[in-house]
Amino acid sequence: MAEVAADIAARAARFLPGGAPDSETDLFDAGLSSVDAVELVALMARELDVQLTLDDVFADARPRRLAQRWAKALGLPTTASTTAPTTASVVPAPVTAAPAVLPTTPASTSYTPTTSIAPVVVRASDDDADEDLETILADLALADRLPFSRQADPVPPRRILLTGATGYLGSHLLLDLLRQGDADVVCLVRAADDAAAERRLGDALASFDQPWTAEVRRRVTVLAADLRQPCLGLSQEVWDGLAQDVDSIVNVAAAVDFLRGYPSLRQTNVLGPLALAELAMTGRAKPLHHISSVAVFNEVGIEKMGEDDPVAHIDRLFAGYDKSKWAAEAVLRRAREHGLTVTFLRPGAIGGHTRTGVYNPHDLSTGLIGAFSRYRTVPAFKFMNLAPVDWISKVTAAVVFDPAAWGQNYNVTGRAETLPQLVKDMKLAGMNVRVANWHDWRDDLLARHASDPVPELDFLIRILRSPTAMKLFEALMFGPEAGSERTDRFVARHRLPEAERYGSQAQLKAFERMAKDGVARLPSREDPPYLSFRERTKGRVGPVGGERDAKCRMALTLSIASMYQVVRHRKIDVRGEVFCERLHPEPLTVEAGEIWVRPDEGVPLRHGSDHPLLRYRLVLVDRDGGRWWLEGWKTARASRDFWKQTRTIEVTLGRENEPATLAGVVKVPGKSYVPDQIDGIEVDPRLSSQERRLAKLAWLSWFFVQVGMGLAEPSLRAVAELLDLRKDAIDRDQDKLQRKIRKLMIKREQTR
Repeated sequence: MAEVAADIAARAARFLPGGAPDSETDLFDAGLSSVDAVELVALMARELDVQLTLDDVFADARPRRLAQRWAKALGLPTTASTTAPTTASVVPAPVTAAPAVLPTTPASTSYTPTTSIAPVVVRASDDDADEDLETILADLALADRLPFSRQADPVPPRRILLTGATGYLGSHLLLDLLRQGDADVVCLVRAADDAAAERRLGDALASFDQPWTAEVRRRVTVLAADLRQPCLGLSQEVWDGLAQDVDSIVNVAAAVDFLRGYPSLRQTNVLGPLALAELAMTGRAKPLHHISSVAVFNEVGIEKMGEDDPVAHIDRLFAGYDKSKWAAEAVLRRAREHGLTVTFLRPGAIGGHTRTGVYNPHDLSTGLIGAFSRYRTVPAFKFMNLAPVDWISKVTAAVVFDPAAWGQNYNVTGRAETLPQLVKDMKLAGMNVRVANWHDWRDDLLARHASDPVPELDFLIRILRSPTAMKLFEALMFGPEAGSERTDRFVARHRLPEAERYGSQAQLKAFERMAKDGVARLPSREDPPYLSFRERTKGRVGPVGGERDAKCRMALTLSIASMYQVVRHRKIDVRGEVFCERLHPEPLTVEAGEIWVRPDEGVPLRHGSDHPLLRYRLVLVDRDGGRWWLEGWKTARASRDFWKQTRTIEVTLGRENEPATLAGVVKVPGKSYVPDQIDGIEVDPRLSSQERRLAKLAWLSWFFVQVGMGLAEPSLRAVAELLDLRKDAIDRDQDKLQRKIRKLMIKREQTR
């Protein structure tokens, strides 16, 4: 057995930066990636005839345990004595633990890499769950070795120790901690030395659109550390210094991987928080704010997820990540009994930033939203506890600075998304979706990905293929809404933004970035029209600068693929025909066309007094293959009939790549405007009658607001120009500008 483990470790060393690991080193902790794990499985089968599944590697990536699974499948003896981890030392030594199960390889067991034994595919056994429970119980016992401490003084912190600042939530929380108060922050970052740690933090902040300015660097101290190592990887001198200097600890760091087993995650997710608890209880007492997860409730069939409700039964959790978050809370609850002030903050899924659009590419919600938008099917679920990262970060920072809030449990999950709300949002955005049974949805997604792979969704596909992760998804799909009464009261007391559903408007910017990166798919013109209506015009045209002596009319169909298209880009698609005998005796077909709504934000044309409402750009083709262009403008001017302005289009026409030869005016007849463009609106028939009414109302509301703004702009501008004739206009404008700048500066400070 020892020889098998050594050969596995030697093959794994090809993928690791630090050389060959020992038999008890978790390969993922040593640097193995998910992609490397796939290649390692193939390498072991090819060179060692040791065939393991990818799930085996994720469940427990220690070479000894991989060798044991191989041996058990072959019927070879596998002897292991279960030994509790060594206990945590008291101050100043950190919390640490030896492996829960130590290998004992019988001398009679031999191994030869070139053995002729037929390859056997090994699958995880029920013994893994038993060993997980034994290891968890041993880890819980380590908390009993913590020193006793008094409660932390209820004083806002001046120097904060933060872990996980290079991660998605941690990077946002770092800046919100700096904005919330005047405390300095010490960041523990995994790196070879302090300089490398600072570079890594700066790169991480930049990747999440966070500033790394001189002022930020002035208030941030970066130390190279590692939660998986004794004393957090710090020297005794640095450990002692932190124990005396910092007055609050915020733990965000975690290994987030839904495929890895508990043994692979415990070092970071359980023993790391335990070491931080010991640091918090060393020297003067310090509060510990621990970012947990609603994953502690991921028991299939659990009925409530309130902030003070009992968490799941540990033997009913399947994913290693869920178990590790459960165990971390369990050891810290025991630390509470020793006097430690511990606050639990439990996010659910963490969505993209509502202002910058930055998102976490490895969050399950990212993969799910991407799959929903790309394949237009959603699984039947009850609730999705999902909140934007900026809201979670602001609430967490406020808790850290409010002593009255310490020592409690907070579900920072926002307002849960429901299936009807999600389907409605997507339909009204122009993405009609089909609801499927959870298992059918999964099978369909795996089949689609197999036939047409989307690399950006590979991480989601790997999770969906895991039997263990299937149980995790069942808990997520059919779990209850997370209760957040205490969080809601805290938010109201501090006048923070109220928790809102992370719906289509909140996730718009993140969704756009996801689409740009290939994760999600935006509605496009190739999709069936979401909403369309007719526009008929008639008028006269003539040579540019000459008499308008020829009739011209247009029969157009205006359509949009989604409300996203008009809200974001303010463009309408155009198809139809143009009739103008001066161009061709037969009608010209609109090959491509667009209408811009309020182009250039209504800035007047050619510095004149006409403010643009709509701009038409059409590519026309005649029966003989000739190609033409048409440009038209609907404009608004002060002191003119509004109704007439909304129906009048000034047009110019010309051959392709040539100047305009014709110009004139066409109008929408008053009697056809309402029947065509209001009553005649057609909406995607796949929507229900109520949804079609809502879609129509949404379009008309948006369009008339835009037109109303365009019609009001000329009058407002005329008034402003009259005011410019006052004797003190320049001074007044300077005062107004200064007040505006001052107001913007105050607003910026308040939003930080």
